[in-house]
Amino acid sequence: ALVGCCSEGENGDPSFFTALLISAGFCSWQPASAKWYDRRDYVFIEFCVEDSKDVNVNFEKSKLTFSCLGGSDNFKHLNEIDLFNNIDPNESKHKRTDRSILCCLRKGESGQAWPRLTKERAKLNWLSVDFNNWKDWEDDSDEDMSNFDRFSEMMNNMGGDDDVDLPEVDGAEDDSPDSDDEKMPDLE
Repeated sequence: ALVGCCSEGENGDPSFFTALLISAGFCSWQPASAKWYDRRDYVFIEFCVEDSKDVNVNFEKSKLTFSCLGGSDNFKHLNEIDLFNNIDPNESKHKRTDRSILCCLRKGESGQAWPRLTKERAKLNWLSVDFNNWKDWEDDSDEDMSNFDRFSEMMNNMGGDDDVDLPEVDGAEDDSPDSDDEKMPDLE
């Protein structure tokens, strides 16, 4: 393999020649594994590289380029992503930790869902959906509280408050007598 064969083009992007060398296997660059998830105003991408060094993240309007050295063997990682939709490069950021690099991409158009991260529908073996952080925000009602928060609030309000707004239960009517409302026989 050629050492130091990977050159940069304008704006610090890998040149076409570099991309050709990488794809032909002459350079030891490989994509970092990554997870992504969508929010109303942002898209998050986490590149899973431990002990990363020389991290370079370049945000463009419709493209993200990520590179770094990572792991104990300083393996070279390079990811170029043509994004599903435009972002605001000036409002997009990244943060490095010992275990990963989290990129926060500000959507160019807030409130528009991204069904995938990439412009193309191709399946990339290094990219997956981060289901631990995924939230289907399009189907959210006006209530921002999760079911657990509503349950906790309801439990905290139990105990005689007349203004507690309990959730409606289908089929339950306040006016109908229940079978357990009947008088019980006296105990002997």
